[in-house]
Amino acid sequence: MLPTLAAGTVISLALSGNASALEIYDTARTKINLNVTGVAGVFHSQKGYAQSETAEAKGRDWQEGFIKYGVDVTQALSPTAGSLYANVAWVSSATWGQGDAGGFTTGDERRTHIEDLAVGWKSGDLIPALGRDGLDVSVGRQRIQVGDGFLISGDSLNVGDGLLGGELDRGGAYYLAPRQAFARTAVVKLGGDSGWRGDLMWLESDNPAQAKPAMAVGTLEHVSDDNTLGATYLKVLDTDNDYAFLHPDRDGTKVYSLYGHGNAGVENLFLSGQYAFQEKGNGAAENAWYLEMGWTFDELPGSPYASYRFSRFSDGYDPLFYGNGRALGTWFQGEVAANYAGPFETNARIQQITLSVTPTEQLSLGMLAYRFDTLDRDQGQNLDGNEIDLYATWTINDHWWVMPLVGRFDPDASASNGGSQLGGSGANYYTQLLAGFNF
Repeated sequence: MLPTLAAGTVISLALSGNASALEIYDTARTKINLNVTGVAGVFHSQKGYAQSETAEAKGRDWQEGFIKYGVDVTQALSPTAGSLYANVAWVSSATWGQGDAGGFTTGDERRTHIEDLAVGWKSGDLIPALGRDGLDVSVGRQRIQVGDGFLISGDSLNVGDGLLGGELDRGGAYYLAPRQAFARTAVVKLGGDSGWRGDLMWLESDNPAQAKPAMAVGTLEHVSDDNTLGATYLKVLDTDNDYAFLHPDRDGTKVYSLYGHGNAGVENLFLSGQYAFQEKGNGAAENAWYLEMGWTFDELPGSPYASYRFSRFSDGYDPLFYGNGRALGTWFQGEVAANYAGPFETNARIQQITLSVTPTEQLSLGMLAYRFDTLDRDQGQNLDGNEIDLYATWTINDHWWVMPLVGRFDPDASASNGGSQLGGSGANYYTQLLAGFNF
């Protein structure tokens, strides 16, 4: 079974980073910045998963890495004429070793390709009713996220040579997923960082594993200091006939979604939820929703945080371009489950407990625990199981960080009994070590 979206669990950390870009030219009206970021990872899985023709029952050891490099330019016009901006960036990526645990990569992937190429205009003080830069228009190759990534969090599926003889290959680094830009976009943003705001977007993917869809997306939000409430409408306008067999019911799909998050005026509380109703291209009605509640114990050392989330994805739901919009574990639920074993945000009920603590400004520790239940086993799959992941994030300085992770995945069934784990249903111990930089 092909997942709708691969990992990329730390790509937002890598690409945002803690460091500012390197200024190479700066005047009162013109700024040019150099951006360089990269991540390398070492991975081990004791078990393999039946997701491709190259999957094997034995353990896998592999390595992934990427470097993204480019420049962005901002040109101020005048206070009443706004500013122009542009950015261009390339990504060089690779997978080495035996390839990942799901067999999506083989270890032979290498690619350098343009990633970002976009231009835009911000309105400055031209339209006072919309606020400063209240109109933002952009076109080109760029990463787009809607809300916390429940529906769209970039075009992140980075399949390698392991599927269909390499026909879907995007250059490896399946877990790190450095390629997230939609190939063609036109985006209009209305409103600032607070009050009423909205987006009108046309997005087109060049990702064959996603069937290269074109989509129209609209959002409307009300943003305050404490809460955000919003709605999204999405329609898949077209898919590529050469790859439509991968997602045969995607063309024509419509999604209507309501969401909200905030603290409801209680300082240490976090509440979040979303409901998505989906009319698929074949006429079927599907849905997905979640509710989440968390609390920060800010009077205790390290300000511990605890949360619980319940999410449900109907048996034919198409999760589209979901991803980790907020943090590790946002919508890639389970480092093993979300990336290799499944479920991939469809035909599933998932419960998640998150615990984290920050002993120092440079060090954070966390635990993610999951229970996965399959809704409809008549489809021939039983992806029930449990997973627990322990991780740490060490921010060495403004430019470098390190992140080790250890996970234990316990499926209820093996591949021979409807599951995906090859070689039996025993526990799989999974480890990874990531290191990244941002300049």
